[in-house]
Amino acid sequence: MTKLKVLDLFSGIGGFSLGLERTGGFSTVAFCEIEEFPRRVLAKHWPEVPCYHDVRELTADVLRRDGISVDVICGGFPCQDVSHAGKRGGLEAARSGLWSEYGRLIGEIRPKFVIVENTPGLLSLGMGRVLGDLAARGYDAQWDCIPAKSVGAPHERDRVWIVSYPNEDGLQERVHVAGACGEASAEEQPRRPADGIPASKKLADANARERSLGRQTGRMGRVFKPVPWHGAWPITSEPVLGRGADGIANRLDRVGACGNAVVPQVVTLIGHAILEAERAAA
Repeated sequence: MTKLKVLDLFSGIGGFSLGLERTGGFSTVAFCEIEEFPRRVLAKHWPEVPCYHDVRELTADVLRRDGISVDVICGGFPCQDVSHAGKRGGLEAARSGLWSEYGRLIGEIRPKFVIVENTPGLLSLGMGRVLGDLAARGYDAQWDCIPAKSVGAPHERDRVWIVSYPNEDGLQERVHVAGACGEASAEEQPRRPADGIPASKKLADANARERSLGRQTGRMGRVFKPVPWHGAWPITSEPVLGRGADGIANRLDRVGACGNAVVPQVVTLIGHAILEAERAAA
């Protein structure tokens, strides 16, 4: 099977691309990252892959001009304005508001799959908007909250993961990549019911209530098989920052980059589920 070509937005140090490429079924064809230090990391590990600077300036036309075609768009858009640790400005604020650029690119490029990551704070502040924007572009979506400890990490790092795909492909019945907490159909979301509350917001609100009660139900467990390793990561396997006898080089940048990164092992699980769906459709 031909590898799926990935556009990695808000790339950071490449956790999304690392996780997807570990499956053997994905190949990153372009990054987009504005911060200088992560761009240097990406250039070191993916020297042949172009890295665009500003998501606000990236368009489908730019990619076509550069001879780049895309099957998958992935990325964790900035979480500061939806995180419970922030001021909760929502998707109207400057940083988390970059979701609108992500959504624009989905509409322009029309990828086969979209993978979105963010803090669980999105569930109560912006999930309906995200699902609604996907639906308006003809995309169905499934989501769940997956903590790092679910793949053996010795820490929580809970995150919401959304997998979306065009509804015309008929994938809703065969891809259950992130559907334990909720699913949203592009066919039903654009219709506004009599109570005036979009279906996407109802689904997101219901999901938030389920999470607040500590319940996770649905089909996620039937897709994500037990992790291929047993027990927690040994502490010695956690990323180390030590380098140099007189301190840690670029300590602030490196700690920040690790803190902003996704856990590649979770991405690998999602990637395998997508590839399984692709094989089933072949």
